[in-house]
Formats: sequence, structure tokens, C-alpha cells
Amino acid sequence: MDSGQIFNLVTIIYFAAMVLFFLYLAARNNTLGLIATLASLGGFIAHTAALGLRWYESYQILGEDGRAPLTNLYESVVFFSWSIVLVYLLLDWKYKQRSVGAFVMPFALFSMLGAQMWLNSGIDPLVPALQSNWLTYHVITCFLGYAGFAVACGVSIMYLMKIGKEEKHQGEKPMGGLLGLFPSTRILDDINYRAIMIGFPLMTLGIVTGAAWANYAWGTYWSWDPKETWSLIVWFIYAAFIHARFTRGWVGRRAAWLSILGFAATIFCYLGVNLVLSGLHSYGSV
Repeated sequence: MDSGQIFNLVTIIYFAAMVLFFLYLAARNNTLGLIATLASLGGFIAHTAALGLRWYESYQILGEDGRAPLTNLYESVVFFSWSIVLVYLLLDWKYKQRSVGAFVMPFALFSMLGAQMWLNSGIDPLVPALQSNWLTYHVITCFLGYAGFAVACGVSIMYLMKIGKEEKHQGEKPMGGLLGLFPSTRILDDINYRAIMIGFPLMTLGIVTGAAWANYAWGTYWSWDPKETWSLIVWFIYAAFIHARFTRGWVGRRAAWLSILGFAATIFCYLGVNLVLSGLHSYGSV
């Protein structure tokens, strides 16, 4: 079995986990929630093994030019999915709020589906600009940061759904139905903040390592390439989130909307710039 086959299996497992999370919400059955979490963990373990195997396969195909599986758009999307599940499992271990999985696992699943269906999965030699250890540091930190933002976005959607219902039924009996299984708005707001506090420092490191990599590859730390410009925009959005929370007491609805806006900007920085705009990072579309 090669890495591609394992990635296909991982996609199926993530789909099953997502369906189980939805069934957990529909049936209000804690056993289903536990099985969904275990399926996510099993998929993550298989995902990790597949990444390791692809790394090994690169040495089989390219010899001494083998490299970490992080260098083209296919590999980065697969690693993004892996990162999302990692951050989700860490937060699930802390908060044990199974309903969050129904709003986070779809990000991981659709990333895998997109990679498997539309992107070139070949293992090709690196272009000269990518032949640096800074690439590994840059991609790992950036995508772990992006994963934190993805989890924060999913939780923010949950928050807005629940706070809207609470405001309509203020003072009535405790909420039942689907939203009754959601964590309290206070916990959702806290998870949003924690996920961004995971993502923001890692993205900051990603920008720093990217600058070091740019200096190695092109002889300049910053060139206002579209990717660099958009990464700075994303950084400022989340910096504004943290600043507003500490100095203005921004919590709740405003924080949730800013989190969603930040993740939309993150996705454009990651995919939109690569696929729509040209620049030094145009190789990322291959």
C-alpha cells in the first residue's frame, strides 16, 4: 500500500467521523460522539503514517533529492488537513466538547477531498527556490497556524448559531434540540480565543521563517509579493483580534465575526493568491 492509497483511506475515515458527529448531534447519543472522536484519532494516526510514507517514497523516487512532503500544493493541502485534526484533537482533549467536531472535521475532510480529486499528487524534483531547510520550517509553522484559525472559525460559527437562538428565547427554559448539545457560549468564545492563540504565534513564526527562506532563495527578506502582502493582512486581522480582546474587551459576537473574517482572508492568502495572482509563490499552484 502506497501513501496515496492511505490518503484515500484517511479521507474515508474523516468522512465517517464527520457523519458520526452529525449523528451524535441528531441522536443526542454520547456513544456516537465518543466513536466519532476515536474515528478522528484513528484517521489522524493513519494520516501521520501516510505523510511519513510519502516522505520515504520521495527518497525512493528522487534519491538523495528526497524531501519532506510539504513542497507542492497537493502536499500542503494534505498537511493542512492533518494540522486541522491535530489542533482539534488537542482542544477536544482539553474541553471534551464533542459537538465541535461536527464544525471542524468538514474542514479536514474537504481539504483531503480537494487534494485527492483536483491536485497533482506526483512527487517531482524541487525547483531551486524550494531547496532549503527553511521551507520545512516555514510550511509547518504556517499551516499549524492556519489550522488554529480553521478550528476558531468552526467554533465561531457555532457561537453565532447559539447566541442568536439564545437571544430569541431569552428567559425561557434551557435550550433543547441540536443547539442544546453545543457548549455554552462562554466555552465557545474561550475555545475561539484559545485556537487563535495557538494559530497566531505559529503564523508569526511562519512569516519570520518565510522571510529567512526568501533571503536564502532570492536575496531579500521581503519583496511585497502578493503572498507576502496577504500574509501580512491576515497577521494584522488576528493581531487586531488579540488587541481588541485585551484592550477593548472584545468577546462574543464581535470576536466570532472577526475570527470568521480572518479565516476567509487566510484561505484567500493560501489558495486564492496561489491560483489567481502571480508572483514568487506561483509554484504553489502546481
